[in-house]
Amino acid sequence: MRLQGKVAIITGAGQGIGAATALRFAEEGAAVVLAARSQDKLAAVAATIEAAGGRALVCPTDIANEEAVQALVASTVETFGRLDIVVNNAVLMVPGMLANHDTKAWRQNFLVSLDGAMFLMREAYAQLKANRGAVVNVSSVCGLRGSPGTAGYSAAKAAMIGLSRNAAMEWGKKGIRVNTVIPGAFLTPATEAVIPDDASRDATAKSIPVGRIGDPRECANAILFLASDEASYITGTELVVDGGRVAELNAGTASWE
Repeated sequence: MRLQGKVAIITGAGQGIGAATALRFAEEGAAVVLAARSQDKLAAVAATIEAAGGRALVCPTDIANEEAVQALVASTVETFGRLDIVVNNAVLMVPGMLANHDTKAWRQNFLVSLDGAMFLMREAYAQLKANRGAVVNVSSVCGLRGSPGTAGYSAAKAAMIGLSRNAAMEWGKKGIRVNTVIPGAFLTPATEAVIPDDASRDATAKSIPVGRIGDPRECANAILFLASDEASYITGTELVVDGGRVAELNAGTASWE
């Protein structure tokens, strides 16, 4: 029960890594506030948590709307009396090749992934300071490596890393830790939409050093660690959870086995 007595807001909690994180946090004793735009998906996650004896609050929220974020934090404190942990996992990826990227589409990549994270961190600051809390921001390996067609998304996710580092420096002496988890390929609805058939999934799995695509729960475990007191001396850093993909030097056909 590593999060016993803690209250956590998790954005993008209706599916994928966000839902897996909410379930893990609840298993470890936290009361979880589920934020996303789809109430039905959030309700399903909440039902699973409550069926196992956990506590969950469903808060349909457009994280890119400042007033909605203010209401999210207010509802959290009104319901549970405190806020200890923020997990910024919500994302909106609008693809586009840079040479002809639509300006509106470009900016949409930043509204949820980056602006929404900043809004929630700013609004949660007083509670996090009072409770010596923790923030875990979810970036992406696209924020570390180039990926054709995802210029806006990659730039937003790279900026998320910078945001986390700056917040860690500004808030460290206030007792607030801020870290970033950087996921690779996981079997989430968003990933499955991009690699919908067995052949593409097999090819993706073979490109990863451990030889498989990750389960969202594996990323949730990394987020849980950074949010818990086990990571009490860790702030301003990044934890890559990608099966070794970004650590690999692609040497073509060369082999020294």
